[in-house]
Amino acid sequence: MRGHGDSANVDYGYKIYRLALDVHEFLTAHALHEMTLMDHSMGCSIIWSYWDIFGADRTSQLVLIDQPPMLTGNPTWAEAEIQQYGAVFTPEAVLNLVNGLYSEASEQVVAGLIGGMFTEQAPDEMKQYVLELNQKIPGKQAANLLYNHCHQDWRDVIPRINIPTLIVSGRTSFVPWQSQQWIHEQIAGSQVVYFEQDEGGQHFMFIENPTKFNQTVRDFVQTHAFE
Repeated sequence: MRGHGDSANVDYGYKIYRLALDVHEFLTAHALHEMTLMDHSMGCSIIWSYWDIFGADRTSQLVLIDQPPMLTGNPTWAEAEIQQYGAVFTPEAVLNLVNGLYSEASEQVVAGLIGGMFTEQAPDEMKQYVLELNQKIPGKQAANLLYNHCHQDWRDVIPRINIPTLIVSGRTSFVPWQSQQWIHEQIAGSQVVYFEQDEGGQHFMFIENPTKFNQTVRDFVQTHAFE
């Protein structure tokens, strides 16, 4: 994605819908069809935005990894609704986080976020690796994108997905597993797989337990390859 990894750090376009358009433009430019789109965390919002705009165009399967349908909760919601929709932030918490990313302490803010996304058994070098990758995007751009990301509501989009979908969740992730169950129940015929605590079942389960993750995705893709 723009601004991430070794992609160019441009000064514009850090919106979920724009990143979804980037994906479609990439697939179109390379004449790619029947693709499996797999995304983690915010990337799922990009998939949902893609679906809202383009539907199943150029896609055949989805793999959604640990992203709730609505990150920021309504203050009137009961605890059960917060868990169901995965609303891990309050409106005030979002602003505090965004302001932190805008500040000179942005690196410490990112480090605090990343540190809470691994199980206790994850080695420090693993956390450091992910932290270094996340810090490639400048704080200002990260803040703009996070603010936009946290104010999206995908609850009306997810039930319209009608292609084979795999949902992967960490049972002890900071993203409530109940929200992943809700997504599973909204997408007809979808499959959900949970990683337990002793399986690296946090937000980065694919890094903590690549063996189970890769086999899970491989089995799903192969099962639906010729549908």
